[in-house]
Amino acid sequence: MTTTQTSPSTSSADRLSGVVPPLLTPLTPEGEIDMASLERLIAHLLEGGVDGIFALGSSGEVAYSDDARRSQVLEAVTGFVAGQVPVIAGVIDMQTDRVIHHMRAAERFDLDGYVVTAPFYSITGPEEIDTHFRTIAAAADAPIWAYDIPVCVHTKLSPAHLLQLGTDGVITGVKDSSGDDVSFRRLAAMNRAAGSPLTLLTGHEVVVDGAYLSGADGSVPGLGNVDPAGYARMHRAAQAEDWALVRREQDRLAALFEIVFQPTDKVGPAAGIGAFKTALRELGVIATNNVTVPMSPIEGETVGRIRTILEQTGLLGGTDA
Repeated sequence: MTTTQTSPSTSSADRLSGVVPPLLTPLTPEGEIDMASLERLIAHLLEGGVDGIFALGSSGEVAYSDDARRSQVLEAVTGFVAGQVPVIAGVIDMQTDRVIHHMRAAERFDLDGYVVTAPFYSITGPEEIDTHFRTIAAAADAPIWAYDIPVCVHTKLSPAHLLQLGTDGVITGVKDSSGDDVSFRRLAAMNRAAGSPLTLLTGHEVVVDGAYLSGADGSVPGLGNVDPAGYARMHRAAQAEDWALVRREQDRLAALFEIVFQPTDKVGPAAGIGAFKTALRELGVIATNNVTVPMSPIEGETVGRIRTILEQTGLLGGTDA
């Protein structure tokens, strides 16, 4: 945590808040990107009132995507969005040089920011993580967002370190998927006391209401692919300090989130992403619920249970709650 650094992330005009779903990547039965479904999905999000789109995140199966697929996704997403909302992209990889490689490849898409995790696989500590973010920011042509997801990278980014990176202009914001609500509240309090150098987005779908009360600027909910309008309504209600409406929307979205617990024979992305894709297929937004190998799609009775939840929460066979 050395020198103050001026980077593209320091401009308040570049900040992104509100509802920024981590975009799913629809696939054909052959495992290729389903461009027609991707276009419908993006239209679904825009019609739902989202404030931005996060491509190539965990929900977008970035960990399964080679360089060619990453470029295909970004070309399609930026083309379909056509500047209607900001697009940020994950440049997620194990070590610093690999992240910069992905960032260089993505520069031609004129993105509004890049999302970066701590390095992983090789064991690193605070010094290496600090150097990682500062080196990437120095090479970036757009703002950098820190992605705190210890379940995947096995490192929890501390509130103090994130705040220092924000104060130094290294990062513009944090996408918090840590599931650590105590840490998030501490970060929000520290950020507020320092004049809010960071924009804070939570990826914790079922406690977004609590994150707003802590000081979140918005959310990055995977479930927002399924019900973007619900998260948009909750965000607008939070801005208006209509906490009764915030709670009603969050309770309904928490009930909708039960879809991820229906595939009892799957874990992790196979259950979560698989459930999101299954729901979107049942809603007629995407054509298949295929996921990337070695994962397999959700089938059988589980699909029926997911349909029932869609009906109970007003998304299928009725009006929005």
